Amino acid sequence: MTRKWFWIGIMLLAAMGVMATVGGSFYMLDYALEPEADRTDTAACFRRQYETYPEVRQWVDSLRQREALRDTFVTMPTGERHHALYVSKGSRRTALVLHGWRDCSIDFLYLARMYEQLLDYNVVVPDLHAHGLSEGERIQMGWKDRRDALHWLQVFRTDTMVVHGVSMGGATAMMLSAEKMPAGICDIRFVDDCGYTSVWDEFEGELRNQFGMPSFPLLYSTSMLCKVRYGWSFGEASAMEAVRRTAHRMLFIHGSADVFVPTAMGLQLYKAKNRGKSLWIAPGAAHAKSYLKHRQEYVSRVRDFVR
Repeated sequence: MTRKWFWIGIMLLAAMGVMATVGGSFYMLDYALEPEADRTDTAACFRRQYETYPEVRQWVDSLRQREALRDTFVTMPTGERHHALYVSKGSRRTALVLHGWRDCSIDFLYLARMYEQLLDYNVVVPDLHAHGLSEGERIQMGWKDRRDALHWLQVFRTDTMVVHGVSMGGATAMMLSAEKMPAGICDIRFVDDCGYTSVWDEFEGELRNQFGMPSFPLLYSTSMLCKVRYGWSFGEASAMEAVRRTAHRMLFIHGSADVFVPTAMGLQLYKAKNRGKSLWIAPGAAHAKSYLKHRQEYVSRVRDFVR
């Protein structure tokens, strides 16, 4: 009788463990991929941008007076309607600027200003899937976004292009770099500012740092759930694998004080790229703050890279 209850207890504990893992997987996936509730509040985004980068306000006002800042909507191959801000100055060079996790196009107008005003580029700044004014129910962490970014390149292609992403946008840029580029682009280069090596690596680090938990079993079960629900897994969403395959020139930027996407990831990505690469570790810069902390050098590094 004692042995019977022992095994019943073991089975109950196992069942509770399975239920806890399944429940935890749903929670983790929703936590990681849930869009911002107020993502369409563009006024709040502009206020946030102007508070951090006051110089952007005058630039935006000037563009609006000239009707040079355009809200653009396109239909993606998936059928979704996506939004971008587009600044045209009639150049044969265009920059595609990709924002980070739970950000939007407006949050990265400071980089759009850099390209348009200082480097003489047209600029396209999309709202990625499930961000800003673009349709979508769940964040894709850059993996499926690479195809949307490829479509933006096709729509706005010019002779010379640069894809510049920050954080999740940096990972998107790297993942995109291994794809076949649209015909008609003669020179395309990529800038990764603090992008992660893979979604698996990033979530594994956050699971450990925020919750003090190992990757097994929760990360494995959550990745499987993501595959079932959204058609992709954390392991396949790898910027590292794309960087190993791409032949395009790439500039890696990473803050030396980044703990959200550890600086070591930037170094690993740089090492994985065979050739045509540059690296700048921005002293003392936290995550996605390299431009804010070192504006002149940031512009100088990007200018030298895209020449």
